[in-house]
Amino acid sequence: MADTLTGPLPEAADTVPEFPMPRAARCPFDPPPALRELQERAPLTKVRLWDGTEPWLVTRYAEQRAILGDPRVSADTDSPGYPTKAGPEAGEGKLSFIMMDDPEHARLRRMVTAPFAIKKVEALRPAVQRIVDDLIDGLLAGPKPVDLVEEFALPIPSLVICELLGVPYDDHAFFQDNTKTMVHRDATPEQRGRASREVAAYLAGLIGKRLADPCDDLLSSIAARVTAGEIDHQQATEMALLLLIAGHETTANMIALGTLALLQHPDQLALLRDTDDPGLVSSAVEELLRYLHITHLGRRRAVTEDIEIAGQVIKAGEGVIMANEIANRDPEVFPDPDRLDLTRDARRHVAFGFGVHQCLGQPLARMELQVVYGTLYRRIPTLKLVGSVDDVRFKHDAFIYGVHSLPVTW
Repeated sequence: MADTLTGPLPEAADTVPEFPMPRAARCPFDPPPALRELQERAPLTKVRLWDGTEPWLVTRYAEQRAILGDPRVSADTDSPGYPTKAGPEAGEGKLSFIMMDDPEHARLRRMVTAPFAIKKVEALRPAVQRIVDDLIDGLLAGPKPVDLVEEFALPIPSLVICELLGVPYDDHAFFQDNTKTMVHRDATPEQRGRASREVAAYLAGLIGKRLADPCDDLLSSIAARVTAGEIDHQQATEMALLLLIAGHETTANMIALGTLALLQHPDQLALLRDTDDPGLVSSAVEELLRYLHITHLGRRRAVTEDIEIAGQVIKAGEGVIMANEIANRDPEVFPDPDRLDLTRDARRHVAFGFGVHQCLGQPLARMELQVVYGTLYRRIPTLKLVGSVDDVRFKHDAFIYGVHSLPVTW
């Protein structure tokens, strides 16, 4: 199931390491050492995947941005040479417009851009602040210790994206259970397919209701595109499913993993805990996005025309994998990159990608993280991990990296 690296690895290596490399038995926040070794040797390296194909692994920052911004590079999983993530039994599938190319990608993306504009997102900040404060009130009033994932990290993005889309929050447990299955690396194709179908059927039903009775929410906006004949009901459902998943699992993992990283760096945690400077909070969010990377299987593309990058020709029909976590640790761009420094200017990171497929929801994710990181440690200044970091179960078994649970007390 795992991708396997080939290429100029250290001579002392007795076996070919897996890609992605396991993070266990070393710092759980750092990229695999093999990625650093490859980055130091060359910006591009051939790798071998489960099916024998040999795409290029791109480990340096400048080359990743160049490739992600090049129109001769395709995000379509049906493009010749596209590097798949797992064995043939897993399938690959499309997830609405993020796995399409322009002009269709741009046409569909424009339909849902407005709610994620910075001004629109900022208008949601007071509501997100209330959500975070209410959840913290519940933590402080309840028993200790508590699992911060279950009681805090997961509910926040659920509440926010459900409010934005117009999905009743009463159904959040249904979404959490099914999205966990959809992104779990060891879930069978049948399990993932069943979870995806259940969520899609539910969203299709909601869109049907909005077609008959529109409200002031994103699902109603999507439904209006169906009424106008711009998309069909199936495309509307796929779009809603993408926005729900993208706004849920990723942010939840970043909240929990970021908190754990800060608890392991008390000097940096103190900076956040003791500040009322929104500029420092914003800087901290960007640095944590750079330092941590929750999509640890790389951004994958196929080349449609020959491209020359760093003196190397990538031929049409070859695949490329951007190892984002090591690009965000490129010392040419981020000096002393393995150090967590919340005062660093890390805004150039590629955690949200680059180019036309750059994450649509990044303004919302940034705002949610700013509210969380700017509130949690100030309101619970003695927050601490129960046990040690060695006791924490990390999501090595999922496509989205994070922690399964985070027991904390204060």
